[in-house]
Amino acid sequence: MTLDPLAAHAQTWPDKAAVIEGDDVSSFAAFNAEINRLANGLRAIGLRPGERAVWCGPNSREVLTFVHAARKIGLVSVPLAYRFTAEEMAYVIDNSDAALVIVDAEEAGKIAEVRDGLADVREVVVFRDEGRVAPGFRRWDDVVALGSDAEPELEQTGFGATMIYTSGTTGKPKGALRTASDPTLILALIQELRLQPGNEVHVTTGPLYHSGPLAWASLTHTLGGTVVVMRKFDPELWVDLVTKHKVTNTFSAPTQLKRIVALPPGSLARLDLSSMRSLVANAAPVPYALKQEIYEKLGDWFLFEVYGSTELGVDTVMRPEDQLRKPGSCGRPYGGIEILILGDDGKPAPMGEPGEMYIRTPLAMDGYHRTEEQLHEVGVEGGGWKSVGDIARVDDEGFVSICDRAKDMIISGGVNIYPAEIEAVLHEHPDVMDAAVFGIPDEEWGEKVHAVVQPRAGHAIDMADIEAFASQRLAGYKRPRSWELRDELPRTESGKLLKRVLRDEHWVGRESKV
Repeated sequence: MTLDPLAAHAQTWPDKAAVIEGDDVSSFAAFNAEINRLANGLRAIGLRPGERAVWCGPNSREVLTFVHAARKIGLVSVPLAYRFTAEEMAYVIDNSDAALVIVDAEEAGKIAEVRDGLADVREVVVFRDEGRVAPGFRRWDDVVALGSDAEPELEQTGFGATMIYTSGTTGKPKGALRTASDPTLILALIQELRLQPGNEVHVTTGPLYHSGPLAWASLTHTLGGTVVVMRKFDPELWVDLVTKHKVTNTFSAPTQLKRIVALPPGSLARLDLSSMRSLVANAAPVPYALKQEIYEKLGDWFLFEVYGSTELGVDTVMRPEDQLRKPGSCGRPYGGIEILILGDDGKPAPMGEPGEMYIRTPLAMDGYHRTEEQLHEVGVEGGGWKSVGDIARVDDEGFVSICDRAKDMIISGGVNIYPAEIEAVLHEHPDVMDAAVFGIPDEEWGEKVHAVVQPRAGHAIDMADIEAFASQRLAGYKRPRSWELRDELPRTESGKLLKRVLRDEHWVGRESKV
């Protein structure tokens, strides 16, 4: 039987830090023992391989403990966004067919509100409860006390089965089920990102319920590295943690990176990034202007961008040395992953021309859970090509540039307009912190381009100035016809822009939204 990676690290580096949260440090030996006690305790209360187990809460040592315990005993781990309402949580728990809910005490009240309607849930386990849980709920410490330190008999050596719910930017969240990983492709990704087994220190910049941050933290542990837990993102704290613990890698949405580079000079002066080898940006397109600011203020040797999705995994990698010479690109496919761009006629698009992007990868999910809706798939060139609906182009060096999501495209007077291109221009304005562009109803053109902008902290936006700025950089048909100023744009915790929320305000009462 192959030794579990956490168990192997506990033998090889028993005293090495596995998890650091605040002043608490868990060695690999202590961490693996707690994982085993929880795993065996969950078995003792009746959990069986293949059952769904929802977990919910801000980043914590307990979250990481549970994710590894679930993997070791063959549970399907289902992350749940802690910012959901009780009703939204109930939908995911019910839809996933969960038998178990593991929840931080901070969010346990929401679960208590909907507990009576969760017929399939047999157990709710609460951690960080300070001795107080709702009737019928179990305490984490009590479950751990039921288990032994012994390695569970059923051993899962990969990343384990997961069902991660999409963020629901276009409707109800859908559970993307993945029961297997591809070791060869993961090794190729490790090499692309210049990660070093045994020498990694990761800080949880994003929320672990999102697929990217969870994958990077899990990957760091698999490589025998240390995970530094930041419960919720704070740019000042991030500066201190990276500097203190000599962090080597992290995974971040552009929103968090914007908050870091927007810190005052005194804060950035405290930041020591000499240990950082791989700062990976994803979850939303990274504006070129933000990349320039990162290179200017933070450094030019560590910024990677990856393109991927919950459904199809990481598909392209953009290396630091290519960031500024390939504006708008998210990199090239790696490790044998293939990209195919199809035009409206269903045929391969000419080089450099936009079309719907299809991907052939062994990291594809098994499918969406409990729905007939699945990814679009085409059988051309051997089959196996799947799409999440992104419009892209590929240049003569194989670099991929995402034009937009097909569902976000504006059609004005019969002309296709891609909001991402306009948003990239608005992000270049020195007073703009965030921007959203979408189509709103227009009696003459069907849709017209509307822009919503958020100012940087301490900056004021002159709308006439920003209109002139856009006019100098965009073709006439792409320029926003109306503007709006907001203090903050709605985004998911993972950094995805909730453009639907903004767009729907303008389509109220209309049967059609195109």
